[in-house]
Amino acid sequence: MSASLSTTAPGAAPVFFDSGDHHPQQGTMLGFWLYLMSDCLIFAVLFGVYAVLGRSYAAGPAGADLFDLPLVAVNTALLLFSSITYGFAMIAMQHQRKNQVLMWLAITGLFGLGFLSIELFEFHHLIAEGAGPQRSAFLSSFFTLVGTHGLHVTFGCIWLVTLMLQVQKLGLTTENRRRLMCLSMFWHFLDVVWIGVFTFVYLMGSM
Repeated sequence: MSASLSTTAPGAAPVFFDSGDHHPQQGTMLGFWLYLMSDCLIFAVLFGVYAVLGRSYAAGPAGADLFDLPLVAVNTALLLFSSITYGFAMIAMQHQRKNQVLMWLAITGLFGLGFLSIELFEFHHLIAEGAGPQRSAFLSSFFTLVGTHGLHVTFGCIWLVTLMLQVQKLGLTTENRRRLMCLSMFWHFLDVVWIGVFTFVYLMGSM
């Protein structure tokens, strides 16, 4: 924010006024970082709940009996690849290559939808086998943690499609570049959270 000195009579105190030169990008990025920190707290609580309840099987199946690690590994690869393709979209954005940005965003969205499809298949399969969230405290905490992450990915895909429409219509404007940067942080954040889910829930749960 800049200020200018006004002209006053000799001997009078100088008067400053705001020229209106604000920095919305800094404010937006700070606000989005605060949002991500609140999301970190949500997932930290969910991981803590799973750590407490993850061995409470109520004489039901354990993770080793339910988890299909090869399928989960494929799902993990899809999300990791989606972060890479989003990175390519950001590189294209820096070079003002609108068509390449749209192409990489579309590929990222397809990876995201693939991830969600496999996750929904896994949930359907578990419920069909009688291992729904009401079966035990372990499954309740599992469905809550993994489902919350999946819900975030769903919102991320909706946001991505919305941004693609805006970029297609308005181009790589300052506002759209800022929005793409915010979605980039959100998408990579979900990737990091999923690595924790894959390690803490699936790998350790299968031992």
